Amino acid sequence: MSLVDLTVEGRTDPMVGALLDGRYLIDATIARGGMATVYAATDTRLDRTVAVKIMRPLLAEDPDFVERFAREARAAARLSSPEVVAVHDQGTDPATGTAYLVMEHIAGGTLRDLVQRGALPPPRALDLLEPVLRALAAAHAAGLVHRDVKPENVLLGDDGRIKVTDFGLARAVETSNLTATTGYFMGTMAYLAPEQVEQGRTDTRTDVYAAGILLWELLTGAPPYTSDNPMTVAFRHVHEDVPAPSTVVDGIPAALDELVVRATRRDADARPADAGAFLAEVRAVRAGGTDLGAASADHPPRRTTSPTLIVPRATVPSPTASVATADPAAEPADPAADPDPDPDPDPDPDPDPDPATAAAAPLPRRRRRWLRPVLFVLILGVLVAAALAGGWWLNAGRYAPTPAVLGLSQQVAADTLVAARFEVVVDPEQVFSEDVAAGLVIEQAPPAGDEVRKGSPVTLVLSRGPDRRVVPELVGRTREQATAALAEVGLRPGAVAEQFNAKDAGSVLSAEPPAGQALPPGTAVDLVVSKGVEMLPVPDVRGQQRAAAEKAVTGAGFKPAVSQVFSETVAAGTVLDQSPSSGRAPRGTAVSVKVSKGPELITIPDVVGQPRAQAEAALKALGLQVRAFAIPGPGMVRSTDPPAGQKVRKGATVTVYVF
Repeated sequence: MSLVDLTVEGRTDPMVGALLDGRYLIDATIARGGMATVYAATDTRLDRTVAVKIMRPLLAEDPDFVERFAREARAAARLSSPEVVAVHDQGTDPATGTAYLVMEHIAGGTLRDLVQRGALPPPRALDLLEPVLRALAAAHAAGLVHRDVKPENVLLGDDGRIKVTDFGLARAVETSNLTATTGYFMGTMAYLAPEQVEQGRTDTRTDVYAAGILLWELLTGAPPYTSDNPMTVAFRHVHEDVPAPSTVVDGIPAALDELVVRATRRDADARPADAGAFLAEVRAVRAGGTDLGAASADHPPRRTTSPTLIVPRATVPSPTASVATADPAAEPADPAADPDPDPDPDPDPDPDPDPATAAAAPLPRRRRRWLRPVLFVLILGVLVAAALAGGWWLNAGRYAPTPAVLGLSQQVAADTLVAARFEVVVDPEQVFSEDVAAGLVIEQAPPAGDEVRKGSPVTLVLSRGPDRRVVPELVGRTREQATAALAEVGLRPGAVAEQFNAKDAGSVLSAEPPAGQALPPGTAVDLVVSKGVEMLPVPDVRGQQRAAAEKAVTGAGFKPAVSQVFSETVAAGTVLDQSPSSGRAPRGTAVSVKVSKGPELITIPDVVGQPRAQAEAALKALGLQVRAFAIPGPGMVRSTDPPAGQKVRKGATVTVYVF
């Protein structure tokens, strides 16, 4: 639905003045229709004027529609083309449940306003068509089909810009289960391609067909098929070839006729493949030297007849068939072709015919007047039956319940849907599931059992299986780094314990579960974090016996490092020194403890028989004092006191007897 699908109403709208979703201030009602209301609004966050389309509450209450509406809006928002109305935002007001679409605001009118003034010269018609085709070409290149190309969806800005709107909205509406959407499509029947009517199938070529009808209307002033009964229009799209525009308007070049006819062929394969190809053909016609006439819209070409007077096939039942065959400019019918000839004379002839008149014209023949009402009733019955049958097929016969494919593999699900005459669309974004194995269908839209049109797309979402996140390596990182690493993979820190450790304060010592473990998202990982080194008071064990000193050092959280030294003043086995001897030190570090070995004892060597000088030197080298008793002259040591082998303190005096 576009701006001009809506009927502007003068009554006060309660939405005016409201703040939608905490951001969009509704300023004024632009237009209102069966599907939505369009407002001019102010984006209070960006301070700009926007157009806000608010869907009817009945549609907003349909979660399937809202989901499809959001999906199509996101697809349309990705289009980047100067000829496409930009989609700024989409959402649902949490307070009211109102579904809305925020678009670029275009001040001006629509192509419908221009077409209603009458046919346009060929150059002007092509000037208007080209930006429409550029917009469609951009959409087709992005994999998006409009599905509802018509004058109402082409906006003509006051600044001369031409933009196409409502990309994707038709798909969201047409797949809705709400009967209220019927009126939406009744207004678009004049532009629906045969395969769109007959099979519900749409692709880039259906947009080409609608663009071809649009060009037909620009050149002639009206669509090729019109009727008060939309089903008749749809029926003619399926069963009739769109005629050349020159059949109803004088002066249209043959190249344009061929362009329109080629774009509106009933066989989709015979049309240009997409809007880009159609645009190339339009440009080729303009560049091919064809005389398209003046571009001024002030002198439109003369129509030879109304577009409602196109002669249908004899086999096509249509409520307009009786007038469609009666061209006011046609020659009188041959009496011989009258299906109801009657040779009988008129029972009540003119009693006094004028001789001149009688000579100039044959006398009227009497007809069987009773046959006319009968034929009328029969024809009317056929038309009503055809309309009812077409209406049933368009509204019910082409609908079927969607098969249930949840839990099936992609291939089996696709085969099932294709067999039921549905289009299969596989969403590239798969969903994690704790219950559905990877590769199986976890979601389908529309859901199983919904009555939807045959040929409509059924979107399948496949399961990725259980979502598992691997615990990263955390040991050695700071607590902040570990928290960020967990968040990056979708996990979170759990209990955090602190311990004294030689590692820097704040670094992670361990994690539980450990690195490499696969966990569900959001699972907590417990951490042990270092508090740094623990400083303890050093005990003073000087003067204590060795065993007691070692026990005291160990009990205080340190490691005793014991060494023994000689001491002349401290008894053996007693601690005479330590390092450190006071203050605080890291737990587990070594405390040096020096234990006395008592005074150092020297064993007197055996120097008997040695010369005096040699013996004295040996004793002095051991730290002993020497006193000698000797007879003058060289002599040999005969004995020592204390004798050899006895232990004495270092520095003791040894007497040497020399003879």
